[in-house]
Parts: sequence; structure tokens; C-alpha cells
Amino acid sequence: MAASATFMSSAPTTGSCSSGSRSTAQRGQCACNPHVLERELLQQDADDELEMKVEKYSRGKGADLKALRDKKLKGQLAVKEKLYGQSAKAAAKAEKWLMPSEEGFLEPDNLEKTYRFPQESIVKEVDILSSRKPFDMILPVLGPYTIEYTSNGRYMLVGGRKGHLAMMDMLNMDLIKEFQVRETVHDVAFLHNEQMYAVAQKKYPYIYNQHGVEIHCLKEHGKALKLQFLPKHFLLASINSFGQLHYQDVSTGEMIANYRTGLGRTDVMRVNPYNAVIGLGHADGKVTMWKPTSVKPLVTMLCHHGPVTAVAFDRGGHLMATAGVDFDRGGHLMATAGVDSKIKIWDLRKYEVIKSYAAPAQSLDFSQKGLLACSNGSQVEIYRDFGGHDYRLYMKHRMMKGYQFGKVLFRPYEDILGIGHSMGLSSILVPGSGEPNFDTFIDNPMETTKQKREKEIHALLDKLPPDTIMLNPNFIATVRAPKKKEKKTKKEIEEEMEEAIEATKNTEHKKTKGRSKPSKRAKKKEEDVFRAKRPFLEQSKEVEGRPDKKQRIGEGVELPKALQRFSKKPQS
Repeated sequence: MAASATFMSSAPTTGSCSSGSRSTAQRGQCACNPHVLERELLQQDADDELEMKVEKYSRGKGADLKALRDKKLKGQLAVKEKLYGQSAKAAAKAEKWLMPSEEGFLEPDNLEKTYRFPQESIVKEVDILSSRKPFDMILPVLGPYTIEYTSNGRYMLVGGRKGHLAMMDMLNMDLIKEFQVRETVHDVAFLHNEQMYAVAQKKYPYIYNQHGVEIHCLKEHGKALKLQFLPKHFLLASINSFGQLHYQDVSTGEMIANYRTGLGRTDVMRVNPYNAVIGLGHADGKVTMWKPTSVKPLVTMLCHHGPVTAVAFDRGGHLMATAGVDFDRGGHLMATAGVDSKIKIWDLRKYEVIKSYAAPAQSLDFSQKGLLACSNGSQVEIYRDFGGHDYRLYMKHRMMKGYQFGKVLFRPYEDILGIGHSMGLSSILVPGSGEPNFDTFIDNPMETTKQKREKEIHALLDKLPPDTIMLNPNFIATVRAPKKKEKKTKKEIEEEMEEAIEATKNTEHKKTKGRSKPSKRAKKKEEDVFRAKRPFLEQSKEVEGRPDKKQRIGEGVELPKALQRFSKKPQS
């Protein structure tokens, strides 16, 4: 369900009786006209709303121009303040007209609690289209199931542990393809779009197209337990049963990296969409973060006193949740949970715990608007940030006893939480979880075939190299600090000296009366050569450590025992 939009009728300003040029009789007539009053009130509300949005985009308190005496500086600052005000107003208007929808959360009355609202009562209150989106698909034979959505939220990929694979169009609720691979399926992942997807099967990961035709078998990955795709870099990452992390470029087929984590077998892996760093949860309670150009982990954190059971990163990039991980909106938060029955939310700027809950979790996921879903047994709990990273229980959903929840995943651009469990698939409404406004240049659920083709070409042209993956992506495009001047080697100095001598010898001097004798010319040439050699000789002495300088006895020189009594003892 797309987040509930609030529509405001934009009232025309013509006919308003606020103008000071009107006569007293006209103003009285306008005041008695209810339509004019209504228009004025609407206009005032719109202006107030715009003013609030302008304040949101403003750059803080302006400079105090009255206190300045320098006229030139005063004029420059006045122009800048004017430009800041205009840009804030333009941004506010753009938000008003280009982002008309706002997310809508559950609002309780008086002492009501939102987590007490059942799905049945929520479905009754929403529109017809949204009421059709929750479902329960009972598939008891081939489970438990894992699910994956495309980045635009339109398509869903389903994988059953006993070999059942299916792809669905969630917009029209159509089954695109369904087939049986007759092997154990550990995980599924879409690649750059719904045309191709990867499946981690019993021995190797395989790549299929949307028609279910096998395209590739990735034997180098081995027995992969978890798959993640990095869309900006076209990299498929996998962790296998031996604890080996693989990165493969799916556009060229090249194996970019293959590292041993050294922390044993794990099936807990998620990618942080903010910086494309892979987070792994391990059996000793550690969470490690990796990039393809580093043999060792970028960060190793001890998060729990027991195995980490899940990892998730916030869609905005700020939170990393683990049932042992997850990140806060902006690349700074991480939430973890493990076998020690604790869920923790971390601030990655300081690597400190912000919030901790005494609750177990088998799977975690963050929505686009920062809601955190935690599944355990046959129950899923959803936490909401009420300000200042104060995550409190927002919704709760329980299924029939005996159902074991596997993976929970929020659907992008929809107020939907998808659940894969031991008895099939389920989908529930979570108001306020999805981003209500989508950018058609980034993710378009309604895109045509031509738009898909153009987007794929642009994605390949804009593909980022693996070197750009780092903890702080804002570091890219900044100016590198100047390095200290490296000392030249002796060989380089000798080569430069020879070039300088040759250039000096080839230099012709003008003939001068009484000074052009052959002996004088030869002497002058020798002086020029010595002058050219002198700086290079000094450089070579620095490289060799000035061997011509006598070293004092007792300074770093180990003397024979017979002479040690003559050396100066260091003063204490």
C-alpha cells in the first residue's frame, strides 16, 4: 500500500479581498461572502505550510548585517543571504509540487496502542487497491521460503528450500514463471533487474533469466549459503560453507576477489546500500565489514556474547540491524541481534550502542522510512523511531502456532512487509513503511520495455569500479592531501646528474675579447660542470646518510669490550 497521500486543493488567489486598494463597501461585501473567506483561509494555510517547508530547507540563522561596518562585506553577505532564501523557497515549492504524497502512520486515540491493531481492522480502513495487497499463500510441502524484491518493488522472487522457484508481478498479482530445480535452495537474489536472478543451490550458485532458463553456473563460488548483489558496481557477492567471501562482476564475468574470512561458516550476510560494504555476522558474536579491495575486514565489532543470527542495513543507509545487525538513516546506525536474545542498535560513527532490547530475532529488515521488522518464531514485531533514535514497538503480527518465520522483507515504495515462512508466503500492511514518492529516473514500478532498456544501458555506462567501495563514500571526489616528497634513489640522482652534465657541455658560450683562449674555455667548462654536479652530489650524500660525517664514539656504534670504558656514558 503506498503511503496514504494527503491532497490539498490549491485555491486561486484571484477574488481575494486582502488588497488595500478596495473600498470599505467592497471589503464589507467580501467579508460577508463565505466563498471568498474560505479561499482566503485556504491560501493562508498554504502559505503557512510553505513557510514551514522553507524553514526546513533554510541554512540556519542569517548573519547580523547591522553589526558590520565594512560596506563591501555587508553587500556581499546581503546578496548571499538573499540567494539562500530564494534557494530554500525553490526547494520548498519543489517538494510541495513534485512530492505531493506523505507517509501515513497509525495514529492511536487516547490510551490506544498501535501494536494492538490487528491486520483485519487495518485492511477494513484502507482503500480497495491497498486492501488487495495483503495475502497468505499456503505452500506446506516445499518450504521454508525465502523472498526477494526488485529495487522498484514490482517483482518478487520466491525460493523454497526444497527446490521451488517462482517469480511474480506484484503490481498485477501475476505469476511470471514457476519451476522446480530438484535441489536444495539456500538463497535467491535479483541482479540489476528482473531479467536475471541468482540462486544459491546445493553445490553452486546458478543464474537464470526471467523464463527460468539456466544461463550460468558459478562453480568458483562453491557451496554458497547467502547471496547479495551490488547494483552500482554490478558485483555478485556470496559467502560459502567454508567462510569464503567471493565478489564476481556479472557484466564481464571476472572474479574480482576471493577472501577467507577466518571466522568459520556463516549464513548471515547483508549489503549496506549507503556505501556498498558487506556486513557478515559470525558464530563468535562478531560483525565484520568487507570491501572487494581489502584482504582484511574494514571493521571488526564484538556485538554479542553468542552467534549472530541476522544482519540488516537501513535503506537510507544509516542503520544496520543484526539479529546479531542493521544501519541508521544516513549510514551511521547499525542494529544487531543474536542468540543471546538481544537486539542492539549501534551508531557507526562512534561504534557505540544507542538502544538495546531483550528480544530474540531470526531475521531483520529496515523499511525505506526507517521501520525495523524483527521476526521470531511465528511472530513479527515492527519498531518505529519516535525521534532521537527512540525505537519503540509500533506493530505486531502473529500467525498460527507452528509457523516458523524465515525472512522478513519490506517491499520498496509500498506499505507492505513480505514474510517467507515454513508454510509458504505472507504479506501484511504496515502503514508508513514505504516511500510514497518515487523518482522515475531511479526506480519506476511502471516502467516500459524501452525505459528498462535505457536504464540498463545507463547503469552499465555509470558502473562504478570496486575501488570506490569504502566506509565513507563522501571521501570520493575530494582533493587528496599532498604526500610528503619522496626521496630519490641513488640511481635516479646519477641519471639526472649525467643529463645535467651533458646539457652543460653542449652549451656554447659567446666569444669575448681576451677570454676565448682554449685553456680559459676549458677551465670555464669545468667550472660549469662542477656547478651542475654540486646539487646532485649533495642529494646523494643525503641518500647515503652522509658517510663523510664522522660519527662520534658511543653514538649507535657497538665498541669492543676493551674500548667501551673510553666511550662517553649518556647523561641520566
